[in-house]
Amino acid sequence: MADTKQADDSTPDARGERRAARLAKQIKAFAKGHGGSVEGQLAYLGQKGTRIVLVAEDGTWGDLVAPTHAVAQQAAERAGITLHESFDGDFAAKVRTGPYEWSRMAGLQLGGPRNG
Repeated sequence: MADTKQADDSTPDARGERRAARLAKQIKAFAKGHGGSVEGQLAYLGQKGTRIVLVAEDGTWGDLVAPTHAVAQQAAERAGITLHESFDGDFAAKVRTGPYEWSRMAGLQLGGPRNG
């Protein structure tokens, strides 16, 4: 008889805990390099995992991908960052974009590189 139990990703296993520790270390390094504090938001990516979107004190943004939502949550907790429910409003307004991001977003409309 086939095992029909679904994998429970609500709590990280030992491997997940090691991954959360590595992600937390990366989050802390990002914070240290960009003003000291970071805020974040967790975005579900389906089977690929959960994206941890980070916005630093200086407006620099970045992201990391965790294999599960539980690992992403644990990494954020270990790093001590404030998590937002969504990426909008005051949180989104903290993001500072430079010429590279604008040219990639606008592509040929602004004479930037082709996006595809």
